[in-house]
Amino acid sequence: MYKKVSQDLTVVEREKAIEKFWRDNRIFEKSVEIREGHPVFTFYDGPPTANGKPHIGHVLTRVIKDMIPRYKTMKGCKVLRKAGWDTHGLPVELEVEKQLGLDGKEQIEQYGLEPFISKCKESVWKYKGMWEDFSATVGFWADMDDPYVTYHNTFIESEWWALKEIWNKGLLYKGYKIVPYCPRCGTPLSSHEVAQGYKDVKETSVIARSKSRARTLTYWRGPRRPGPFRPTLPSASIRWNHTPK
Repeated sequence: MYKKVSQDLTVVEREKAIEKFWRDNRIFEKSVEIREGHPVFTFYDGPPTANGKPHIGHVLTRVIKDMIPRYKTMKGCKVLRKAGWDTHGLPVELEVEKQLGLDGKEQIEQYGLEPFISKCKESVWKYKGMWEDFSATVGFWADMDDPYVTYHNTFIESEWWALKEIWNKGLLYKGYKIVPYCPRCGTPLSSHEVAQGYKDVKETSVIARSKSRARTLTYWRGPRRPGPFRPTLPSASIRWNHTPK
C-alpha cells in the first residue's frame, strides 16, 4: 500500500513532493467539494498585511489556525477557508510616507489624499507572492484565488451593515477609554502599533517650584465646572518643561 521511502530523500524534498501532490490533485478544493450538504463549520481568521514580510512568528499562528479547520474537515464538516488581506492601518501609511519622502499629516494633505490612498493600495501587495509561497510551504490551506480584501467596497459596506445591526439591537454604547496618541500622525494608536516602535528613552527636563501669592485658587470639578479651592497650607505651583530630542 505504501511506497518505500528512499533513504536519500531529504525532508525538504519530501515537503515539496507533498505540496506538489496536493496542488496537482486539488486536494484542498476536493476536501470542500466532497462535503457538500454536510454541516458547515465557520472559522474566523484575522488576515495578515501583505506589505510586511512573513516571519517565524507567523509560522506558529498559521499552523495553529490551520489545525482547527483541518480537524473539523476530518470530522465531516464543510469548511470554507477564504483567505484575506488586511489592507488598512497605520503601518501601511507609514511605509508609503517613507517611500514618498513625506513627514506627517500636513504633508500628506499637501500631496493629496486620493493619490496617497492609491499608493497605499499598491503598497499592501508588495509581499503577496511571498505570503502565498510561505502559506503553501507550511501546509496552510486557504482559497488564495478569491480572497476578501479589507479595502474593497463590498467588505467595507458589510462592516457598516454589521455595525448598523448591532445598533438596531441596542448592543452599541458610548464609552471612554484612554489610549496612546501620536501627535505626529494625528491619530490614536492601538497596542500593536505602539509595540512596533516602542522603546524606553531618557530625556532632560526642568522642574521649578515656586510659592503662590494667591490664597484662593481655582480647581476643576469636571468639564466647564470650576469651583473654589481654599488651601489651609501655603500653596505652590509647579512648572515643568520637557523638550524631546
